[in-house]
Amino acid sequence: MALVSAKEMLQAAVAGHYAVPAINLNNLEWTKAVLAGAQETGSPIIVQVSEGAGKYMSGFKNVADIVNNVIEVQGITVPVALHLDHGTYAGAYKCIKAGFSSIMFDGSALPIEENLAKTAELANVCRQLGLSLEAEVGAIGGEEDGVVGMGECADPDECKKIADLGITMLAAGIGNIHGVYPEGWTGLQFDVLAAIKEKVGDMPLVLHGGSGIPEDQVKKAISMGVAKINVNTECQIAFAEATRAYIEAGKDRQGKGFDPRKLLAPGAKAITEMVKTKIDIFGSAGKA
Repeated sequence: MALVSAKEMLQAAVAGHYAVPAINLNNLEWTKAVLAGAQETGSPIIVQVSEGAGKYMSGFKNVADIVNNVIEVQGITVPVALHLDHGTYAGAYKCIKAGFSSIMFDGSALPIEENLAKTAELANVCRQLGLSLEAEVGAIGGEEDGVVGMGECADPDECKKIADLGITMLAAGIGNIHGVYPEGWTGLQFDVLAAIKEKVGDMPLVLHGGSGIPEDQVKKAISMGVAKINVNTECQIAFAEATRAYIEAGKDRQGKGFDPRKLLAPGAKAITEMVKTKIDIFGSAGKA
């Protein structure tokens, strides 16, 4: 099955009051594991890379080739969108050229007028090419791929200005944080989410920093219009813990030495199970 835009799957999610998981990739094992989890549950899936991960995986073209090849070899039939996560202006165009089906331009650190201008330009390009586009207002807290935000809540009026440019989905800061949530975190600001929703109508909303948010808050956010939830840290932790346990059990030595195919298998399985857990929580199982 060919890669698809995220537009239709997210519109269906808004109408059906569920969310589509967006899982970050880091290598071939993660790609195989994430897509296996989606296929097993019959859920649409968004697989995404940051610019740093894209560089680690030898470039965006290689990422697209890996995802497309795994879809073919594993017989993946659920809808799959390949998305750039927190992309720069230049990075967005590189991913468009590389064959991504969905783009995020994160102009949240720019002056609002510059963010609007560049988002409008990319919205026009993506619309002509049939790609989905995510934009961001209000910095997401924590750090991801060298991008640091303090978790500022988005201005609902700025959200409307961005939404009116013809984007597919909007990431708006509502107190969410990348990485591990610190002790004393006050939770998602649902009053801000409600104000944003009132301004943007049926525009699918995106929740970054989905790892570690209490399940009840995740489900409430979905009921209020969140249709895409990013998950990365929990997959990283699950992969690391499973790999570490395998090594500590002394099972990594096979015959003449280390076999990476066996060494990485437990971590990959842990990612598949994490994806299936998130799909269950987000309510997207069987929605493909």
